[in-house]
Amino acid sequence: MTTDADAPRSRRVTLATGLDSHVLSWGDDLATDHTVVLLHGFLDLAWEWAEVAATLGRHLHVVAPDLRGHGDSAWIGAGGYYHFYDYVADVDDLIAQLGRATVSIVGHSMGGSVAGYWAGTRPTRVHRLALLEGLGPPEFAADVPARTAAWIDAWRKARREPPRPMRDLAEAMARLRRHDPAITDDAARRLATHGTRAVDGGVTWKHDPLHRTMGPYPFKVDVAGTFWARVPAPVLYLDGDRSQLRLPDPEVDRRLAMFPTARRATIAGAGHALMRHQPAAVAAALLDFLG
Repeated sequence: MTTDADAPRSRRVTLATGLDSHVLSWGDDLATDHTVVLLHGFLDLAWEWAEVAATLGRHLHVVAPDLRGHGDSAWIGAGGYYHFYDYVADVDDLIAQLGRATVSIVGHSMGGSVAGYWAGTRPTRVHRLALLEGLGPPEFAADVPARTAAWIDAWRKARREPPRPMRDLAEAMARLRRHDPAITDDAARRLATHGTRAVDGGVTWKHDPLHRTMGPYPFKVDVAGTFWARVPAPVLYLDGDRSQLRLPDPEVDRRLAMFPTARRATIAGAGHALMRHQPAAVAAALLDFLG
């Protein structure tokens, strides 16, 4: 259970990449040299980590950003797009500004991919790496020219046709429940409150609609593996036993084998959004791993 003392600090950080990042932090006043960076998944935001981070923040310095174009962080400007390496550059500068002597990084889903790329980019900086169903999506053969054409068309449509607003927070909560039937009422209310903004006719999600488009570059395990192989730190992979987005076990084992040191654990009673469904179990697993 979280208390008022577990409430995060909210701040804005101007990054070297030129964007302002909204960041939540816990444990700012603790005399610890260990910073843990929490990266949310696709179309989520830093508040996704609230319950887990409150527990971690009693022992460690915890930083959770809204990734670019999500939550209260800035959107990219005209002509820009959201490529994975853009997220890595943002996270790198955020850590340079807010990270203490020891830095561990934890990523969920899309945030896990970003965390793995960053850890491989800065192998001497990472102390521990934890991935919550964050080994990348399934890999499919891709017709890249056709995918590029679809990306351009979707980009045009996303900018021309803004999403239709929802009536109110109740409708936003209902949509969260529709996509995640296991979400608790508290989590749905928190994410709907912090994840929407008022517009004419109701409320809309804060994330840039451009995220709804599929980028031109398909995910490639062999490329991700070049980053993973450079991570000297211990790696923990967590998945949920009820997740419908879990990779097949042989594929998880194949990808984890690309890290020098990695182990896997499964959280009982959790779907893909592990931190929503079993926050106490996820926090306990992370604390044990982070040390």
